[in-house]
Amino acid sequence: MKKNCYLIFSVVVFYLTSCISQENPPKISSPDKSNYSTVTVVDGIDIPWGMDFITVNDLLVTEKKGVLYRVVNGEKSEVAGLPEIYQRGQGGLLDVAVHPDFKNNQIIYFTTAAFVEGDPGGNTAVYTAVLNGNQLDDLKLLYKATPNTKKGQHWGSRIAFDDRGHLFFGVGDRGNRDVNPQDLKRDGGKIYRLNLDGSIPDDNPFVNEDDALAAIYSYGHRNPQGMTVHPETGKIWENEHGPKGGDEINIIKKGKNYGWPVITYGINYSGTSITDKTALPGMEQPYYYWVPSIAPSGMAFSSSGVYRKWKGDLFVGSLKFKYLERLELKRGKVVKREKVLNEIGRIRNVKEGPDGYLYVGVEGKGILKVVKN
Repeated sequence: MKKNCYLIFSVVVFYLTSCISQENPPKISSPDKSNYSTVTVVDGIDIPWGMDFITVNDLLVTEKKGVLYRVVNGEKSEVAGLPEIYQRGQGGLLDVAVHPDFKNNQIIYFTTAAFVEGDPGGNTAVYTAVLNGNQLDDLKLLYKATPNTKKGQHWGSRIAFDDRGHLFFGVGDRGNRDVNPQDLKRDGGKIYRLNLDGSIPDDNPFVNEDDALAAIYSYGHRNPQGMTVHPETGKIWENEHGPKGGDEINIIKKGKNYGWPVITYGINYSGTSITDKTALPGMEQPYYYWVPSIAPSGMAFSSSGVYRKWKGDLFVGSLKFKYLERLELKRGKVVKREKVLNEIGRIRNVKEGPDGYLYVGVEGKGILKVVKN
């Protein structure tokens, strides 16, 4: 009897603590626009989906329609040698990242919508190649999600590296929420971890489970759109689109289930309910969630001290409301939200450059540098 009472008490405590994990979330403020401005680094890019720096004056930028640019001192050149890219809906050429030891090996990684099997439709893939000037050599496919589908939504996909030689990337649920995110035998709705050469780490959480995909690191995700590494803890932080409400920030943990679509703070776009549950045992709560949705995109921490009052804060682009959101973090929670670059346009990506400044990819504008006045 005492054991049963303890179990009931534990479940009640779980629900209470889960439901108040974001009690009284802060309202967003709009600061004085004179506090900051932008400088255009490169223009003429319609959807600058991904970017990464080689040096402060040499960066790679992906154009969703299937062009990889190398931008040197503000002048962009197309990089040749990309694989065939599947263009459908939200899919195309997605993220790009330089190898942690790029200086010595000139290796880059990128994610795309791909249909390499020849079956109708496509799915998310991650490639590696050697960047030789403006040419890609030694192109290799490291991972391709299956099966192909003609659905145009929820491809993911961002790339991040930890400090132990691992590559992380995300794949969205590909519009099949009732099957993919919770099934370890299927791609979609997952964060994956590979070694830098594309092999699967021996200590991935599901390598010894029958039929489970060994590359999976976490599951129960909807559509990962931002991914970055915390500058102090080294942990992988991810954001993802919810449906109508319920966009999330998650700290990615090995083997954990992040709940989609069994639990969510969002509803269907039609206004109908997806589920009445926002928390369940065995499923992770988000670090933070947005209601209403902001449609988050890329995100980055400001770690350099260039912006004195912003050091340690997290910055997330909003596609829906066309601003950069600053999240001030204290004691493991968001304590303040602020609009930066209000009405600048649909921010697709955010990156901290080697010079410590924040750079944003804005649809229809290109890459802009954020400068404090």
